Amino acid sequence: MQPHLRQRRLLIDTIALGVAGAIFAQLFNALLKGTTWLFLEKIAGYVAPGLPNEGGASNEVIGPHGFWLVPLVMVLGGLIVGVLTERLAPEAEGHGTDAVIKAFHRNDGRIRARVPFVKLMASAITIGSGGVAGREGPMALITGGLGSWYASFTNRDGRERRLLLLVGMSAGLSAIFRSPIGAALLSVEILYADMEFEPNALLYTTIGAIVAYALNGMFVGFQPLFRVSSLVGHLTRPADYLWYLVLGVAAGLLATVLPMVFYGARDFFRSLPVPAWLRPAIGALLAGAIALAFPKVIGGGYGWMQQAIDGNIALSALSVLVIAKMVAMSFTVGSGGSGGVFAPTLFMGAMLGGACAAIFHQPAAPFAIVGMAAVFAGAAHVPIATMMMVTEMTGGYTLLVPATLAVVISYLVQMRLSTRLSYRSVYEAQVMNRGDSPAHHGKHLGIALKILRERGMHGGSEESSDELVALLRSGEAVNLPGMRRLAVGVLRPDSPFVGKTVGESTAQLKTEGLTVISVIRGEHMLAPRPDLTFTKGDRLILVAKPGDLERAWTHMTRW
Repeated sequence: MQPHLRQRRLLIDTIALGVAGAIFAQLFNALLKGTTWLFLEKIAGYVAPGLPNEGGASNEVIGPHGFWLVPLVMVLGGLIVGVLTERLAPEAEGHGTDAVIKAFHRNDGRIRARVPFVKLMASAITIGSGGVAGREGPMALITGGLGSWYASFTNRDGRERRLLLLVGMSAGLSAIFRSPIGAALLSVEILYADMEFEPNALLYTTIGAIVAYALNGMFVGFQPLFRVSSLVGHLTRPADYLWYLVLGVAAGLLATVLPMVFYGARDFFRSLPVPAWLRPAIGALLAGAIALAFPKVIGGGYGWMQQAIDGNIALSALSVLVIAKMVAMSFTVGSGGSGGVFAPTLFMGAMLGGACAAIFHQPAAPFAIVGMAAVFAGAAHVPIATMMMVTEMTGGYTLLVPATLAVVISYLVQMRLSTRLSYRSVYEAQVMNRGDSPAHHGKHLGIALKILRERGMHGGSEESSDELVALLRSGEAVNLPGMRRLAVGVLRPDSPFVGKTVGESTAQLKTEGLTVISVIRGEHMLAPRPDLTFTKGDRLILVAKPGDLERAWTHMTRW
């Protein structure tokens, strides 16, 4: 297909997915209200404060039986979710966003068609019954899964399927959080642990997010998610910014601890000698025990974030809630409950910011908002998207300068402290950069196969090329005509080729019986020019006879 026709088709796809994102956001919110009414209000008699801009209650209401029924309905919700996900779609458990990231990098954007619908029900039940989780993960998987299904239904290739996966995710997040620019950026930035993103997808994720935001606004209005009074006037001296630097350091420390606690809980539940369907109920029981002591931790906690922004929570409570929310979320989601980590992480940031404001004798609203951005940016490695998303959710655009300061400090502190930790981000499926993404490796291998066809070394069709790429990505060498084999190897640090140019290595390459087709370095594919210098970690796409290939493995490791 000609490039301009492909772009026109993708723009139509993007608009369609933007509409779908808004519709499913409304559907999810309706289901969430229904399950909250059934489990928490009807059975437990409990009403948590909500967001004024979503029509939520302004005050907490505890029924005649006190708070004791809340842990029971949390366990009931965990049981239902455990059975639902185990029998229908195990990949719908957990926070969801990781499943989208993994699908992008390792599965050509494929998500099973049933997963979005199982995730829709499971997440509504988890959060509606009081589970300590948020709406971001579910919407990412629900609408990202719709994008994946749409691409498969219309017979798209892997590149377009991955693109439509991101567009769907962007549309859903934009509608659910009323944050079009932040959602568009988040969808392309969240894939990588380094400060990197998918530039070719940004135009489409932005259009999809704006379409979803516009359509969703026709139903619920265009006010920011949080209501914030005037933020002007609190930064009158340069020294005032020092408090945000301190907040950034504190946020970076919290963001370093959070992934370790979260995945530590996940690993603990996976090690339990009980059926997988029972684990969410056990996690709900433990989270419910924390909720008995600290009721503010249940659910996503948006109403309590609003209270922190308004300065209505005492310092002693703010400090304790940071830890209580982190542990309760880890129990709920780490055990297999279905819900996101975005809202709970924002909650921790709001409480941390509110506590800093109280200690520094500063206004609560700006510190709570900046704290929200700083903690999530560090924990998820998404500094740019988070700054935009939180400012759009609060309307706090005047805070971009202090938010940037705190976010950058948090990100740098977290990256430095987590270097040697086993879990560095709340999104385990992230890869460091585009060069480490198997999705881009597949693109490079496809180009290499095209080069081989042009040289007459591989006469297969495009369809057989797709199969060969899949084999190469699995680490297998592929048979070619003329008793030759195609393989990909990674240069070892002790290889004699390291530090030498291709020209200097030509004689030895011929002795080894190797023909280098191309060199992959990071995200770049390089032609093997005579002046190109090999470096350790280079991926060599090469052709050799079987015996020669065995000798080549003395210089390389299998990809």
